[in-house]
This record gives sequence, C-alpha cells and structure tokens, in this order.
Amino acid sequence: MAIIEVKYFNTFLIKKMTNVVANNPTTPVAPYENVPADYDAIPASDWYVEESRVRGGYNNLTVDFGVKAYLDEEKPLQQNRFNSLIYSGIFNSRTGINNTNQFSVGEDITKSADPANGSIQKLYAEDTNLIIFQEDKVSRALIDKDAIYSAEGNAAITSSPLVIGQIIAYAGEYGISSDPFSFAVYGYRKYFTDKKRGCVLRLSADGITEISSYGMHDFFRDELTNANKIVGGWDAHNKNYVLSLQFNNALIPYKTVSFDESVLGWTSFFKYEPTYITSLVSDFYSFYNGKIYKQNSGSYGNFYGITYASDVTVILNANPSLVKNFKTINYEGGAGWELKSMTSSSGDVTLPINKYEAPSATTLNNLQALQTNIFSNNFKRKENKFFANLINNSSPTSGEVLWGASSSGIKGFYSTVKMEVSSTTQAFSGKIELFAVSSDTVESSY
Repeated sequence: MAIIEVKYFNTFLIKKMTNVVANNPTTPVAPYENVPADYDAIPASDWYVEESRVRGGYNNLTVDFGVKAYLDEEKPLQQNRFNSLIYSGIFNSRTGINNTNQFSVGEDITKSADPANGSIQKLYAEDTNLIIFQEDKVSRALIDKDAIYSAEGNAAITSSPLVIGQIIAYAGEYGISSDPFSFAVYGYRKYFTDKKRGCVLRLSADGITEISSYGMHDFFRDELTNANKIVGGWDAHNKNYVLSLQFNNALIPYKTVSFDESVLGWTSFFKYEPTYITSLVSDFYSFYNGKIYKQNSGSYGNFYGITYASDVTVILNANPSLVKNFKTINYEGGAGWELKSMTSSSGDVTLPINKYEAPSATTLNNLQALQTNIFSNNFKRKENKFFANLINNSSPTSGEVLWGASSSGIKGFYSTVKMEVSSTTQAFSGKIELFAVSSDTVESSY
C-alpha cells in the first residue's frame, strides 16, 4: 500500500514596489495616488499568500486549522459580576472534607439578581433564607428549596437540590444604597438606611417599614444626603438602634441618634462619632481611632475620655390656642438639672436657673443665709419635686413699663424649655433621671 502526497494549494508571490514617490509631478503617480509619503523609507520585503481553496477552484473545499485545543478570550482580565452569587464545595469538619476552594463549572453554582437594582452590598443569612441587600432593592433567596407559583399567584415552597433557590423581592422600592455599615440586626428586625431615598428602614416579619417617618422625616431627608459615612449598630444594653451620620464638616462633623422600639421614636442625640459599633451579649461597644470602648460603663455622658453635658428639650403647649403667662418651671427627677433656656412663642426669654443645692446646718445657720437661699435663682425642693419662679429676661420695647427682671414669667402660646445637667455634675453624680417637666400658667389678660 502506497500513500501519494498531493499538493492541492497554490502559492502567490507578491513583491513590494520600491522608489514610488507620492504626488511627485515628475514621476507617474497613477494608480498610486494614495501611497504614503514615507512609503519609500520602508524596507522592501516580499510576501507569500497561500490559497485556502483546494486547487484554487471555485466553491471547492476550504483548508482550516481545525479544532483548537485552547481558548483565546477577548477579555482575559478579571470580571466583576456585581449582581451575582457563587458558592463553592462543602466543608465537613467531622470527615475532614474541605472543598471550599472548588468551584465546578459543570454545576449550577451561580445565582444572579436583577442588575437594574444595582450591586449587592450586603448578605444576611436568616433561618433557611439568604437576605440580599442591593443598592435599590431588598430580596431573599431560598436556600435548599424553591417556590412554585399557582395560577392565582400563591407560592408553594418545595424542597430542591439547589443550594440557592429562587430570589424573591420584598415589596417596596427600597435598598441599602452604598452603606452596608448602616446595617444592624436584633431578633427578627433588620435596620438599615437608604441614602438615595433619604430614609431609615426596618425589615421585619411585616415587611419593610420606613421608621424615619416617626417624627424625623425632614431630618433624615436632609442629613442622609450630606453624609459621607453612615455607621449603624444595635445597642443590646438599652435596646436601641444607634445610627451615626458623619460629615466632612469641621463645624458639625457628625450626628449620632438612637431609635427606640418601645416608643416607636427617635429618643436621643449622642456626643460621640464611632468608627464602628456592635454589641456582645448585653454590652454595647464602639470603636474609635483604632481602640474599642465599652459604652455602658463608667460615668454617664462620658465618651472616649471626655464628659459632656446632657440636655433635654421639651415644648410646653397646653391649651395651644390660648395666650398664657408661664410663671414657674417644675420638674420631677433627680437633683442636678438646670434650666438652660426657656423661650416663648412671642420671643420672651427667661434667666437660666441653677441646679438645686441641698441646705445644710453650716450654710443656713442664720436668718440672713436662709433668706438668701430662698430668693436665690436656683431650683427649690418640695415634696420630692423641684420648682423655681421664672425671671423675665426680655429687653424693653417702646412704651413698656415693666420688663426684664422687674416682671416674672413669660407670655406666649407655647414655650420651648431646655433642661441640662452640666459636664461637671455629670462626671460626679452618676445617673440623673428626668421624668416630667411642667409649668404653672394663667391666662393672659392682654
């Protein structure tokens, strides 16, 4: 048996032309009008062109490289699939099997969320579901099960060999924007912010609720937009969600607030700017400048080694349509509170009132000292409550006969009261509670 080799291809030799000058009037240029000006400077070389058709015949079979044993990717660089999830093989600590570094392309190990809702910012595993927080949507992925929907739209959960099952979106056009550090969880409640929509949200058994609308809609609408960093966490000691909005502003670098589920309201502003906050067992911790601090220990009002004054602002608005004279200021709580300011709706203001000073035999040992104590501008104690007369601090207007300290009380529809415990008192007195603030009023005669 003999093998006869047949050469079935044709080869053409193409030689480069030299000494061709473009647009030279002394040299014929046609048909070389488009020859580059530096063509003559390129070294001359020859090219061999080989036909791909068998015997060069029309419509004959072609010659090809055949099947390739490699793949030439157009984009061999790393790809960022911002809306996709992937899982590896299993890890079994009892048998020593560790396949966490195996990602088999032959198995269905990826699941993608809708890319229109932005990138995945946060994942949280709850029971047998995986909660997915995208920039503009919150969804849950079923784990080891899937959902089959009837014609009426009702879902029936079935077991499935899939690790990540169907992705089901929660109702509402809310997401976590680009602030995964705002996330906090307690029990079945998840808290987070949506900077794009200017709101703070809670995800629980009844779905997503906008908790920023509980009296703080305007505040978060404005402040979330300007915040450069948002840090959230759960305070296990006081059962509050703590949220710190931080700005690149030297005058107001941060605003830290807390939300209390028991009153469904935002109860406090705090004087600290945490890098990160978390809870362990029943204690609340925060991180600042690379150090960890236990929040619910030491003196009250002390954050990161600095003791701050504590203040509470209330509005007295009994009979809102009636012009009243506010004569006294009264409060129930611990000794140590001062009246920092009190301003009525008409603009009248009062002098500050100092904290209660307990009398002693050494200081009140004569009638003159007792009279001085009675008429001093500080709170007095009676039946375990504290009260003081309001001293007007207004400036005279045209035709006014009495003003300022010559008259007592202030007039208006309502008044704004700011009670404060000074940093000095706070550092040495421990907890000083405030239960109620009130004022004795009479109807204004003019």
